[in-house]
Amino acid sequence: MYRTHTCGELRLSDAGKQVTLAGWVQKVRKMGGMSFIDLRDRYGITQLVIEDTASKELNEKAEKLGREFVIQATGTVSERSSKNSRIPTGDIEIKLSEITVLNEALTPPFTIEDDTDGGDDLRMKYRYLDLRRNAVRKNLELRHKMAFEVRNYLDKQGFLEVETPILVNSTPEGARDFVVPSRMNPGQFYALPQSPQTLKQLLMVSGFDKYFQIVKCFRDEDLRADRQPEFTQIDCEMSFVEQEDVINTFEGMAKHLFKTIRGIEINEAFPRITWQDAMKYYGSDKPDIRFGMKFVELMDIMKGHGFPVFDSAAYVGGICATGTANYTRKQLDQLTEFVKRPQIGAKGLVYARVEADGNVKSSVDKFYTQEVLQQMKEAFAAQPGDLILILSGDDAMKTRKQLCELRLEMGSRLGLRDKDTFAPLWVIDFPLFEWNEEDGRYYAMHHPFTSPNPEDIPLLDTDPGKVRANAYDMVINGVEVGGGSIRIHDSKLQNKMFQLLGFTEESANARFGFLMNAFKYGAPPHGGLAYGLDRWVSLFAGLDSIRDCIAFPKNNAGRDVMLDAPSIIDDSQMEELFLKSTYVAKENN
Repeated sequence: MYRTHTCGELRLSDAGKQVTLAGWVQKVRKMGGMSFIDLRDRYGITQLVIEDTASKELNEKAEKLGREFVIQATGTVSERSSKNSRIPTGDIEIKLSEITVLNEALTPPFTIEDDTDGGDDLRMKYRYLDLRRNAVRKNLELRHKMAFEVRNYLDKQGFLEVETPILVNSTPEGARDFVVPSRMNPGQFYALPQSPQTLKQLLMVSGFDKYFQIVKCFRDEDLRADRQPEFTQIDCEMSFVEQEDVINTFEGMAKHLFKTIRGIEINEAFPRITWQDAMKYYGSDKPDIRFGMKFVELMDIMKGHGFPVFDSAAYVGGICATGTANYTRKQLDQLTEFVKRPQIGAKGLVYARVEADGNVKSSVDKFYTQEVLQQMKEAFAAQPGDLILILSGDDAMKTRKQLCELRLEMGSRLGLRDKDTFAPLWVIDFPLFEWNEEDGRYYAMHHPFTSPNPEDIPLLDTDPGKVRANAYDMVINGVEVGGGSIRIHDSKLQNKMFQLLGFTEESANARFGFLMNAFKYGAPPHGGLAYGLDRWVSLFAGLDSIRDCIAFPKNNAGRDVMLDAPSIIDDSQMEELFLKSTYVAKENN
């Protein structure tokens, strides 16, 4: 056998045992006549020792070892004289009697250490080396454990795991599809699923009343730290349920994951906030509630006093940062420059300090009496030592989003966004539709199968923009980790939804006729939710990006730099698929 034990297994209680280990050489050190080798595998690191009394042959083999050589090592477990408390095997070492080189290795392009010297692009190119790093491996172990616990929880709740197809029809109403040409059906294309949405609804029609799947989904969209062109969903659907049933089930799953993965017991119900209040108080439909600084609207107080910026604004509002009235002019200038960045887009920042005597000192003092500034202070319930930061703008929604970025920046500066603190909540009562000025029509805020709030169904005929969706998102620390809705199960209501979204009867039937036909045979009331597994793992691992919890991720351009994908296919494949590229012709023009 190649090994009797792993490199993370042996302890002081194993002293005196003859063992054989196998793994990669992390480091070789020479100290006088002795050699020390750190041997690494998936399970840990063990120190190997070649004593000064060892044979010439063994010493010669050790001298030829390089980083990442794959070796087999046999020897005796001994107590280590210079112990290493940072690793589980730090009390022992192996006094070697034999080394076998199983495979030599080139010197890697970056160090295989927790704190590597390799940049993102280099590590992605040599991802198979990056995966040897302890930090990355732990993320994948965490992912495995979370997937296991998800299955464990859902199985106990009576859910059945069902696989749905990867080659489906295109539904371009949402994000862009990845399309796949069909050789056997010339000129026709499959799409890779953005979600198994319609298929899981069909499973409800089929009588599978509790479905789940840990499934790959695909969206051809611009990437961010929390997005990849292919991602993994914990996709679930239930029959004969209302919103409360779904929320309770998946809040239970979240609590199960917190307890089994992070050792955090949450007994109280997660708070809930409407979409309207989330936007009003946080400027975001995924608010980070680990800290306060709720928005306070100031139009009634600050407008009409001769300050043109506020007087002409559609929105004036601010936040109160406790205990930061001592911010220097330099720090305030930095905040002003922060909100004026192009990606945020504010024109400026107004500030006011609450001084020790309770008076308010503002950057726009000449326009406001102390009486008005005191009214502003009272609106925030601000205390001496607090700093009030105010933004205004012509578009209320846009200005709230700018204020949201300022709030998050202040939260980070003040150390209020600790990655080991978790603040989950549900956001409910989203708008069912969003109006697109450019197209002059409504789009579904979630998807066309989301049911309207039952109370708002009459508004579909009179004021669709005011209709609330029977939908819900779970948000943790400002990250949307999942969302879902109660679905429309009535054909007439679904047809009404299609009409409001601008579908003709023919186009709706061409895209979703299979679902509408299925509904005619008895569709139960149903609803569901999809959690983002990648986002859950990155959240629990304390990562800023989901890439390091995915074995082989794409970069920000959607490329796999290790596989060099996507790539051009040869002419014979193009011909076989009845395809012709116009890309080169466009480039030449």
